[in-house]
Amino acid sequence: MAPAVTCPRCRHENPPGAKFCVECVMPLRRACPRCGTPRPPAAKFCPECAHPTDSPADRAVASPDTYTPYHLVERILDSRAVLEGERKPSWA
Repeated sequence: MAPAVTCPRCRHENPPGAKFCVECVMPLRRACPRCGTPRPPAAKFCPECAHPTDSPADRAVASPDTYTPYHLVERILDSRAVLEGERKPSWA
């Protein structure tokens, strides 16, 4: 039986074979951008071709956990004016 997979972000113990953390939804399995071999989340190099996992080419594309959907951006920006109107002036 495969061992439990620990999430590198939240340290949650996930069931063996999990692709995403059940606590924070971080991908637990990532493929090497060069050869496509699955690699452990904490690996610094691909176990098959030794390609670095934190190369500038890998960081050029936004990962899903840092992407804010367009509809949420619109809601945040639309509510900004309402929030600014609720502030009291510092001289009052």
